[in-house]
Amino acid sequence: MGILFGMKSTRDRILQTILRQPRRTINELAEAVSINPISVRHHLTNLQMEGLVSAEEERHGVGRPRLVYALTEEGMEKFPTRYLRLTTRLLAQMKESMPGPVISQLFSQIAEDLANEYSERMSGLSMEERLDFVKEMLGEEGFTVEWEKKGDQYQIHEITCPYYQIGVAHPEVCTVDQALISKMLAVPASKIECILSGGTHCTYVVQAGQSTSR
Repeated sequence: MGILFGMKSTRDRILQTILRQPRRTINELAEAVSINPISVRHHLTNLQMEGLVSAEEERHGVGRPRLVYALTEEGMEKFPTRYLRLTTRLLAQMKESMPGPVISQLFSQIAEDLANEYSERMSGLSMEERLDFVKEMLGEEGFTVEWEKKGDQYQIHEITCPYYQIGVAHPEVCTVDQALISKMLAVPASKIECILSGGTHCTYVVQAGQSTSR
């Protein structure tokens, strides 16, 4: 076990153990990382507060259910993966076997489905309230977004983009966030700067005076 964990911190050892052995109890985790259960409980509490670990009650025969722990989606993202390679290969295969308009429709449908998930919460909001909501929602998708008003326009800046590495090979993926912003704001969003074209970030523009009614 010492060889496996090397010089990792106790916190990292706990996360790695849960990755390899999900749905383990505090006592099982304590045994796996060779520290006492009280210390494990302290680390798990902090990891839950950070949204990296979730706890769930599990029944195991007679008596009270026990708590078992697993990584959340955010916790899983702390570990290196090969999802990028798989995604780029899948997109390359799709583009070889499917017509361009069909690919465009698929990306448009992704944006449509995401927008529909939030449509009720957007109802009745002003443009600036919608912009704040879009900033928060895109943040949950992995973007870092800021917006500002310039004259009769709003500019939405994507400071970081989770699609960047995929977009280098498959720029079509960039249509997802543009379509999503347009649907969430209920007005067309135009791209005026793109990181793939040498910009410092991606920027979209919408007109301030347009209606946001659906």
